[in-house]
Amino acid sequence: MKALDGPVRAERSLATRIVERLGGGLVRVFLLLVGLFWLVPTIGLLISSLRSPEDLGASGWWTVFTEPSQLTVDSYRKLLENGDITDSIVNTVLITVPATVLVVVVGSLAGYAFAWMEFPGRDWWFLGVVGLLVVPVQVALIPIAELFGAVGLFGSVLGVILFHVGFGLPFAVFLLRNFFAEIPRELLEAARLDGAGELRLFVRVVMPLGGPAIASLGIFQFLWVWNDMLVALVFTDAGSQPITVALQTQVRQFGNNVDVLAPGAFISMVIPLAVFFAFQRQFVSGVMAGAVK
Repeated sequence: MKALDGPVRAERSLATRIVERLGGGLVRVFLLLVGLFWLVPTIGLLISSLRSPEDLGASGWWTVFTEPSQLTVDSYRKLLENGDITDSIVNTVLITVPATVLVVVVGSLAGYAFAWMEFPGRDWWFLGVVGLLVVPVQVALIPIAELFGAVGLFGSVLGVILFHVGFGLPFAVFLLRNFFAEIPRELLEAARLDGAGELRLFVRVVMPLGGPAIASLGIFQFLWVWNDMLVALVFTDAGSQPITVALQTQVRQFGNNVDVLAPGAFISMVIPLAVFFAFQRQFVSGVMAGAVK
């Protein structure tokens, strides 16, 4: 057995050196290349939005690196002159921001209630919320469309907001309840002994501790609502449609009008990317906190 110790140690040492080598600069270069490859469609769309329709029809977007004179902002000027697109961008903001804020606020309050407040049937109510997670959006489109038509909400921005809030709350309550339940009970009891009520306890203690999870939820909800097309296609009309539906309408009406579609699609994509990168640190903190717990 002693004679085998030397080769085993040498073999382990070699494996350790290989792992350390792979975990160094080589892996970083590989991940950098993967990231650049993942960004190629975004870069191509950006460059296409800065080229004229004639150049787009004559050559690929990569030729701009040899002919930078192709770059122009005329497509964005035409986009701003297109009332349907500009109105749809405003509608997208009017839909996404309230739908995200309402889901985060109501989901946080409900998550705290399910985690730390005692009320009759609490566990059964929470099981009902969990059961709603498996309900597909497609199943509810027709019944809710008939309901909104009966109450006068069909074709309005408010109707789309309510639909997104209704389908976003089950996941929000489930996520935040599980996160809030991991807060030490002693910390909450100490705050109660200091005279803090439930609302003050929620605002001063629970919300700061749950910041990473709330930020992660906000990012998920924002991206889902901003990029949604199915719900908006069913529940909006010409005056309330978001940019996803407006771009689809432009394709149907005008065919290959890339000079409008390319900048519109880039704006539709770059805003969620900006939101994600702005809250990237909170998002990673929330994911890591959930993984540790």
